[in-house]
Amino acid sequence: MSGFAVIGGSQAYDLLSRGAIHGKRLGPRKTPFGPSQPIYVIQVDSQATAQPIEFLFLSRHGEGGYETSAPFVNYRANIYALKDMGVNRIIAWSGPGAINPSYKVGQFVVVDDLIDETQNRQSTFFEKGGLGFIRQSPVFCPALRGLLVEVLKGQGLDPSDKGVYVCTQGPRLETPAEIKKFASYGGELVGMTLVPEVFLARELEMCYAALCYVSNYAEGVVKREFKAGELFEGLSSQEDKLAVAGAVAQFPNIILEAARRLHMESSDYVAGTSPLTQSMDSIECPCQASMERYRREGRIGGDWRRWIKK
Repeated sequence: MSGFAVIGGSQAYDLLSRGAIHGKRLGPRKTPFGPSQPIYVIQVDSQATAQPIEFLFLSRHGEGGYETSAPFVNYRANIYALKDMGVNRIIAWSGPGAINPSYKVGQFVVVDDLIDETQNRQSTFFEKGGLGFIRQSPVFCPALRGLLVEVLKGQGLDPSDKGVYVCTQGPRLETPAEIKKFASYGGELVGMTLVPEVFLARELEMCYAALCYVSNYAEGVVKREFKAGELFEGLSSQEDKLAVAGAVAQFPNIILEAARRLHMESSDYVAGTSPLTQSMDSIECPCQASMERYRREGRIGGDWRRWIKK
């Protein structure tokens, strides 16, 4: 099975229903934490290889609509299921609001840091065993982030290659005072989904990068009147909606190109000669060695499933 997976955010279900992203539906996968969201195998034709390129796709909010809001997503089941299927690299997408007014709605941001403002989410696999005391810098895989920036620029888009994402609990939106507080912390985007995904991926030594598109300006950043019955009650303008639709429409091409590039590196990756592999032993990419201290202490072995004690 493919070592690469995509976790789709808001509107992923729409791309599935319209066939913009299509593949074989494997369905939910059983895990010790309950069933995951349904998983798809996506195939991409490649001129460089005789066989199609495969990767996995999961829509975190559901496949028939926005069925599960951010605080109630079973993040542990989703990450466990992907790891269990051989995934070691994840690209996730999210549509946060902009705290930093220099961002444009519809702009892509490859975030590089995070502030966790969630409460009571199941954010670790290691409830027992005394594991998981691991460093979180860099938060997101630098190798995958670099690949995403290259893909975006290669498609004529103008991404920001950094940004601080504030993850709130939801499902409600934030107050104006909260946004001011987050700005004082250095927060630049505000969303609800990257926590605990990124932390769970790190615990299972998976590379994880997030591709964000700015969906609106956060509360109080620009003046917007309340409009009953509209998206975010008027916080998102008609121009914003069109810009977001344009960004979301780019996702299939971005994902497919990222999959192609990762596949082209796959033989070198196994041989230990690709940039992704070479950086794993350095401070630049600790993702797939985050639990090495525990291995050296003899507290864990090679079977990651046995690290998790239910």
